[in-house]
Amino acid sequence: MKIGMLTSGGDCQALNAAMRGVVKGLSENDKDLEVYGFYDGYKGLIYGNYRLLSSKDFSGILTVGGTILGSSRQPFKQMRIPDENGLDKVEAMKETYYKLNLDCLVILGGNGTQKTANLLREEGLNVIHLPKTIDNDLALTDHTPGFGSAAKYIAASTKEVIRDAMGLSYKRKMITIMEIMGRNAGWLTGATALAKTEDCCGPDLIYLPEIPFDVDRFLKKCSDLLEKKPSIVIAVSEGIKVPDGRYVCQLAGGSDYVDAFGHRQLAGTAGYLASFLAAKTGCKTRAVELSTLQRSASHMASRVDINEAFMVGGAAVKAADEGDSGRMVVIDRVSDDPYMSAAGIYDVHKIANNEKLVPRSWVNREGNYVTREFIDYVEPLIQGDYQPFMVNGLPQHLVLKR
Repeated sequence: MKIGMLTSGGDCQALNAAMRGVVKGLSENDKDLEVYGFYDGYKGLIYGNYRLLSSKDFSGILTVGGTILGSSRQPFKQMRIPDENGLDKVEAMKETYYKLNLDCLVILGGNGTQKTANLLREEGLNVIHLPKTIDNDLALTDHTPGFGSAAKYIAASTKEVIRDAMGLSYKRKMITIMEIMGRNAGWLTGATALAKTEDCCGPDLIYLPEIPFDVDRFLKKCSDLLEKKPSIVIAVSEGIKVPDGRYVCQLAGGSDYVDAFGHRQLAGTAGYLASFLAAKTGCKTRAVELSTLQRSASHMASRVDINEAFMVGGAAVKAADEGDSGRMVVIDRVSDDPYMSAAGIYDVHKIANNEKLVPRSWVNREGNYVTREFIDYVEPLIQGDYQPFMVNGLPQHLVLKR
């Protein structure tokens, strides 16, 4: 059996675990096995950059940072456009697939990755898709590999920011705005609520992109809170919008940069709100943007997340062995108490282009905090950890062997 494998889109903590699950499952079920890893996502498939992998390549990688194959972001719309040398990228991917005589191509990625995976299925390639996105915005899966680890890091960082803010507000009142990833879906921002524990009060306000953001009500709420406590901490999604549809980061002018996916760059939401509140309240303010740390902090990976990614990889092997194509392996929640999950499988075309948002019922009536239902949903996903392999006091990272 010959399998090709690639990872596409932003990095995340669960990528290596999913790939290890694929290879381990294949090794146990098929002694005559070849696994080809494509470098840098779809680029490797287009330009024929790959190497033959062995089970030894995946030994011990669960506690090591980085991604064993690398990744890249390849916009779906550009897949149909020839490159600078006139190369037809879709035909080039098919040529590589048939050149290696692959039985199946296993693709790990999020929404954008799914679109290309579905395209390759329509072109006749045997494709199995594994979900991977910290945004947790894929339809039909209870949650996605990568989300639990990112949520764990965000919740821990929120506790630390709150603790730091308490120490800085002894002379004058202070407001801290935390900006969390999330263009349209607020799953990551909502995870800041997990910081509310016996030893931490948690964030005072949480604003998700699913709910229109009212600047005047926001100012009033902050002013009321400042009457009661010297320091307040607020979590906002980078993609929060005012009722007329403009992103909050655009209110200060912001960047007009649009990436290859057609997405406006969302930067400066926390910075704008911090400046706005400083001018209106006279308080000291600061903006904290977690940025890419949310998906690259492999030293704080969730054991549940990593184990489920491994499970999903193994389920992909079964799907491939049964001749499935154009399918995506998902995570189904079997039980809440105790928490249990299992792998399921759905047609990828039913999932592509469908974005899963936080239900309105999981946000309070005022639209400035998540409910207990949200917390109960996320909390099981951040449990446990894998201690990183340390070298000279720092976590060890993988080095791509090209």
